[in-house]
Amino acid sequence: MTTKPTTTIRIDEDLKRRACEVFDDIGISMSAAVNTFLKAVVREGTMPFEIKIERPKSVFKTRNATLNNAFLLKKDEFYTQYDDISKEISMYRGHLKGKSILCNCDDPFESAFFRFFAVNFEQLGLAKLVSTCYAGSSLTGKEYPLENATAAYKAEVTEVPDEPLVKADGSLDLESLFAMPGNSLMHLHGDGDFRSDECRALLQEADIIVTNPPFSLFREYIGLLTHHQKGFIILGNMNAATYREVFPLFRDNYVWYGETIRSGDRKFYVPDDYPLNAANCGMDDQGRRFIRVKGVRWFTNLDIRRRHKPLALTRHYRAEDYPKYENYDAIEVGQVHNIPADYDGIMGVPITFLDKYSPDQFEILMLANGNSRTNVSPEILKSVAYRAHSEDRGGVGIISGRRVYARILIRRKLR
Repeated sequence: MTTKPTTTIRIDEDLKRRACEVFDDIGISMSAAVNTFLKAVVREGTMPFEIKIERPKSVFKTRNATLNNAFLLKKDEFYTQYDDISKEISMYRGHLKGKSILCNCDDPFESAFFRFFAVNFEQLGLAKLVSTCYAGSSLTGKEYPLENATAAYKAEVTEVPDEPLVKADGSLDLESLFAMPGNSLMHLHGDGDFRSDECRALLQEADIIVTNPPFSLFREYIGLLTHHQKGFIILGNMNAATYREVFPLFRDNYVWYGETIRSGDRKFYVPDDYPLNAANCGMDDQGRRFIRVKGVRWFTNLDIRRRHKPLALTRHYRAEDYPKYENYDAIEVGQVHNIPADYDGIMGVPITFLDKYSPDQFEILMLANGNSRTNVSPEILKSVAYRAHSEDRGGVGIISGRRVYARILIRRKLR
């Protein structure tokens, strides 16, 4: 509930009607117009300007920019779906209260991330929301056309209007949002790349990072977050968990999967020139192109209670059911639900184990794949009794002379 006082202004009905006609032509609300006027009075120390019906030359002319009327055309989200974001972020409300959120791989007006946090700003108790746009993005300005659309910019929100941000047509009331004194829309000096010094400075100021980084740059992106010791909730492909830069973070309980995406594929909107030549691509009834991507997961380092729920173990160990590897002192468990409840030694389990992993129940030792010899310390290799095999290609588990798929070597924690 807001604590801001309500101001009542007596206005002649005919004057109000005529003024609203002008504001409608400009593309702003009465509330935005009044806020713009009062800020200008404070800034200039006098009656500051004439109000005319003409489009501003640049949406970035002042720190708190008056937005182009075309911004109001937004009705749906690009990139990650709003519902996917809402379901996951709702799990971390306790972590978000009073925090500064950065979405540094998004377009503030094409992104469902910005929309979600702006709409739920007060409910989540946020201190600040910052979203940046990459200058080279092919989606920039598709829904909200901007002048000089190739330039990078940032949106900063520290407060939201008392009135609902979502308008009757589903668009965001952005002119009211950016008419507020604590909010701004500004050009960045550089191209908005998350690796730039300018964006690194924004990263250092933020408490929690929430975004969908480019999958091809996932290694570098998560490395940047861990280097700066930031809290994060980000999207990636589940195969990223096997990267040599990422798996140790899972092993050491610095990173884990999020809560709400466990299987299946996820829908993402794509640019108009994206080729739709595969079964998992398509076009919705509004003409927007999309693709479906399998193996998508949320990656986070924000802890919640559900993560500590133990996996129900119903199988009992019998040597004939669980063959041993020839190059590790461990047994093969081909499916997660077959993990025995009464085996205390080392087990090799599929990568999908990470979806149900509880750090209170199991210890992760290493990833047995083709890079184990070079990516795992000699101490860990010794602890799992690794012995080189002519067929293991650097560390893949061998059973009866044949390689198995990459396996995570785990051990049950004894109480």
